[in-house]
Amino acid sequence: MNLRERWKVGGFQAAAYDYAVQNPYLSRLGARLLWNYDITHLRQNIAAQDPSALTLDIPCGGGVAFGDNPRHVGVDLSWTMLTRARRKTSTLLQADVYALPFPTDTFDACVTYNGLHCLTDPPAAIAEMARVLRPGGTLRGTTIVRGTSRDRVIRHMQRRGLFGPSGTADDVRTWLTSAGLTSIELTRSGAMTGFTARK
Repeated sequence: MNLRERWKVGGFQAAAYDYAVQNPYLSRLGARLLWNYDITHLRQNIAAQDPSALTLDIPCGGGVAFGDNPRHVGVDLSWTMLTRARRKTSTLLQADVYALPFPTDTFDACVTYNGLHCLTDPPAAIAEMARVLRPGGTLRGTTIVRGTSRDRVIRHMQRRGLFGPSGTADDVRTWLTSAGLTSIELTRSGAMTGFTARK
């Protein structure tokens, strides 16, 4: 089973991941042990979202980033994740990040938390997210990167078919630049890099 199919139909691993991320104690402990990451950074990144912006959230997972924005659109390839996200909102769609079913220049913002490292082609995914952002729109997210003390854990996740090729923090900057995004800001915490960029 390829990586895309594993995340699309892998119910147990998707549900286990979402349960851990949604649980404040488990998410804090897991982030620290696995990635040497202070998950407070993720919570702050999510809190910084504009609550009135038309926002695309991909992959939305179980809805960790939803909040109170009625214009927050959750998209994921995994039916398991979308089913879990329905507890928080009904504005959901199953779709592929490489072929989003939205016109160019649709969204005020796009968020992608903890998902790029699970994709087979992160640069293509970022380019597609940038396509559906309106001019002046913001792309915000986090991803696990290589080039830290956690590369062994990343290789293990890749062997298990849970992670794609991943990249370094420098690669993330290159992917954002290649997608035509500017005003790029990267924030490192352990093996996680947070990023913000503007179209």
